[in-house]
Amino acid sequence: MFINSSKIMFFFILMMSTMIVISSNSWLGAWMGLEINLLSFIPLMNDNNLMSNESSLKYFLTQALASSILLFSVILFMYQNNFMNYINNNLYINMMILSSLLMKTGAAPFHFWFPNVMEGLSWMNGLILMTWQKIGPLMLISYLVIKSMMFWSIILCISIGSLSGLNQTSLRKLMTFSSINHLGWIMMNMYSNESLWITYFAFYSFLSFNLILLFNMWKLFHINQLFSLFMYNKTLKFSLFLNLLSLGGLPPFLGFIPKWLTIQYLTFNNQLFMLFIMIVMTLITLYFYIRLCYTAFMLNYFENNWNFNIYWNNMLMNIYLLFSFISIFGLFIISLTYYLI
Repeated sequence: MFINSSKIMFFFILMMSTMIVISSNSWLGAWMGLEINLLSFIPLMNDNNLMSNESSLKYFLTQALASSILLFSVILFMYQNNFMNYINNNLYINMMILSSLLMKTGAAPFHFWFPNVMEGLSWMNGLILMTWQKIGPLMLISYLVIKSMMFWSIILCISIGSLSGLNQTSLRKLMTFSSINHLGWIMMNMYSNESLWITYFAFYSFLSFNLILLFNMWKLFHINQLFSLFMYNKTLKFSLFLNLLSLGGLPPFLGFIPKWLTIQYLTFNNQLFMLFIMIVMTLITLYFYIRLCYTAFMLNYFENNWNFNIYWNNMLMNIYLLFSFISIFGLFIISLTYYLI
């Protein structure tokens, strides 16, 4: 991604703009941070090919629309409060602000741009879009929880993220719909608990980084590449698919911990209907991950025996293997540490 010094500069501006959004004490300051964030990410998206150019244009138009709605609603909001920043009870203005932030995040029902933009990006830019670019809008959404609107957005995120992934052959779209599904869980944590969503987001970012690191190293973009590429190395194949199951939240792996915390909190708060919908839809997500794993493990592809000596000296591969170990055995390690202490 860092082909020249200008991209490094834009990357640091991207980081700083998110910090501006998080630390801002006014809606206008937060809007300025989001605008700087948008203008610094557009040059990073451009990889000198038609797909990335198209994605950057789609991203810019969508984010500009969301920013204009946000600015209009913030000015209206401050005008009604005599240009003070305290929250009032005007539901319509709050819903306009929340809608624009949901569009910036890529949450349903404003997710229409997200899969198309992701499809044209490189893996590293896709990782930034799925993780870092969500921090600012999610932080602002956590300040402005409107229960009725959040409730429907959560149901739509979880449903669309699960059902739309069933017929996908592109890994980027699969990761996109997985991200939309996880957004539903993150917003449910916001809806219930102010701080639990940050824990969930941290786990999700770690697991996404781990998978995308491997996809980027091997330039994997479609499902059929997963079956044919690792013919000579079962270790990589097993680690890749176990990481996929961890991202889906299957219980023996690290990805189950944030879902476990959410399930526990919702049970204590007696929100059983919402919990039932979330678990059923997540089982659908796990179904298409397990279908991938079953196809890769059980069908008779030509393979060599176990081989531990290929690409093991690569630093990125060693980082991936370390993160994979944490992802696969993290739940066991944390449980063991908890009981020993």
